Amino acid sequence: MSYPIQSIYLMKNNYSLPNNGGLIPDSAPRDIIHRYERINTNIFPTENEGVSYVADLIISSINEYNSSAYHRNEWDAYRPFVLGLTTGRTPIGLYRELVERYKMGEVSFKNVAVFSLDEFYPINPHEVQSRNFRIHEEFINHINILPENVHIPDGSIPVSEVSQYCKDYDIKASNIDLMIMGMGEEGQIGFNEAGSYTRSHTRLVQLSHNSRKVQAPAFNSLEETPKMAITMGLETIMKAKKIILLAWGEDKSNIVRKVVEGEVNAQVPATVLQNHSNVEVVVDKDAAQFLTREETPWLVGPCDWHPKFIRRAVVWLCSVVKKPILKLTYQDYIENSLGELLDQGRTYDQINIDVFNDLQHTITGWPGGKPNADDSTRPVPSTPWPKKVLIFSPHPDDDVISMGGTFIRLVQQGHDVHVAYETSGNIAVNDDIVIQQIDTVKELGFGDRFKEVKDLIALKKSERGPEPRELLEIKAAIRRAEARSAVRSFGLDPDNNAHFLNLPFYESGGVKKKPLSDADIEIIVNLLREIKPHQIYAAGDLADPHGTHRTCMEAVLAAIQIVKDEEWFKDCHLWLYRGAWMEWNLGMVDMAVPLSPDEMMMKRLAIYRHISQKDIMPFPGSDPREFWQRAEERTQNTARLYDDLGMAEYQAIEVFVKMF
Repeated sequence: MSYPIQSIYLMKNNYSLPNNGGLIPDSAPRDIIHRYERINTNIFPTENEGVSYVADLIISSINEYNSSAYHRNEWDAYRPFVLGLTTGRTPIGLYRELVERYKMGEVSFKNVAVFSLDEFYPINPHEVQSRNFRIHEEFINHINILPENVHIPDGSIPVSEVSQYCKDYDIKASNIDLMIMGMGEEGQIGFNEAGSYTRSHTRLVQLSHNSRKVQAPAFNSLEETPKMAITMGLETIMKAKKIILLAWGEDKSNIVRKVVEGEVNAQVPATVLQNHSNVEVVVDKDAAQFLTREETPWLVGPCDWHPKFIRRAVVWLCSVVKKPILKLTYQDYIENSLGELLDQGRTYDQINIDVFNDLQHTITGWPGGKPNADDSTRPVPSTPWPKKVLIFSPHPDDDVISMGGTFIRLVQQGHDVHVAYETSGNIAVNDDIVIQQIDTVKELGFGDRFKEVKDLIALKKSERGPEPRELLEIKAAIRRAEARSAVRSFGLDPDNNAHFLNLPFYESGGVKKKPLSDADIEIIVNLLREIKPHQIYAAGDLADPHGTHRTCMEAVLAAIQIVKDEEWFKDCHLWLYRGAWMEWNLGMVDMAVPLSPDEMMMKRLAIYRHISQKDIMPFPGSDPREFWQRAEERTQNTARLYDDLGMAEYQAIEVFVKMF
């Protein structure tokens, strides 16, 4: 059975956390609300809403331009509207929206010319990693733009001709009406790296090591990633009549703060946009979380003082004055812009006690509920007991990395615990691991495919294409075996309690995934109906909206929309954990599960079972620590934060947010 997903749940990155208090919109003049911002910034609850806003702006700009040319009788002679575009993950949602609007007849691109910001060098335009291929696949091939109006830097130009080619491209790209761009995590725009000259033009540049590491997943390895690129220069970009800078997800939150609120700095190229007369930053709440009006809105204007928002403000105050909750004074509140909180009807000491109790009640050693206990102040009800629990793990190790200790508790306390591995995780297995495993099989006498697999890997590298399906199947098998071993270490039977969903959206053979579809949702719906859980745990990451974790979250939410009115679901609750890099702000936490040293060791040993993810991961990111180190330091840091606030001292704590 298939489900009409589009009619019940628009698959446009709708996942966002509940809005529990914050700055009251229009509570003060705009100049006051935005006084910390050096660039006009629009914040939207989700990427979907931000994309819709930008699509409206692009379409109205094109239509107004064409209408103006038509009424001046210049339609045939007038130049096309010139649109500057970027590639990468940031504009994916925007391109989908524009294609959809085009198909609905809202806009025509027949009188539009596009100029792309950059391209790798050297690279063939038909290679799947090229900017040329990406922008055609995601946008150009689906609209009625004229081929002669599509301008993308050519990464196959002979090196002897590159300089002249860049000069010619720069001249053509110097009359852009509207420039749409994203930025790198270090503030790169195009491939203008830190230190780029503000008067720079279109040119060939050397890519930094960090930029190549970011791009490496698309090229299978760092070694195969191009070392150079052609990019528009900063001065070329600044010639655009209007610029819109996009950023989605919490992994862009640090750089958004620097670009919007920091000084112009050559080490952060995007800050040069502060000098443009018509620039706008469009972000979702996750990317905006460190802007002053989002992170500390009480410094900006009147707020809606929801209990969780009060807790967040008090936790922040403790970090500023370096005191536990119960030692905060009236003067601490007044001197740190929280006087408005004291005007809500409670004294400072009453607020301290209420927040202390509120935070204390998040702590529980019984994540599935304590049987026969008063649960009036506990985060989880005592009944029913035991519970059926379903843990969704985007990759085959996120469960143990992010909530391994809680997983252990749930099993040891007698609950019927199931784990669903949403994707195969196959592309995250290094080729060397495959060779080692195949060699082991050969040495044991179970079959000799060593040369065949080695040749397959060599062919893949030489063609710089997607992973061959045969190789992906081997890598998926390796990850399944590792996950089964980890589950077995907790005392569960992987044949009954581990479910490998292999969601189709992930199986593209490369880093860029396919769109979420009805087939993905149907798999999750069937599992939910089979298990009928009382508790669901899912990875509630707030990073890139088009990353695997976020897509998996969207899939779970879409499936829940289908089953939410069924009788069994009335007793079900959804708990969100975080990934390996980030943790929930204590102001948001609904449940905190303390871990003993022994449980920490069991969790570490379970993470060790994922051998393919140790030491030689193909895409380790910028954090050199192994996953078990990240997990332990994160949970130990959370325990220290509770301790600093005046709570009991624990070895480590895993924390969760309750979605419903």
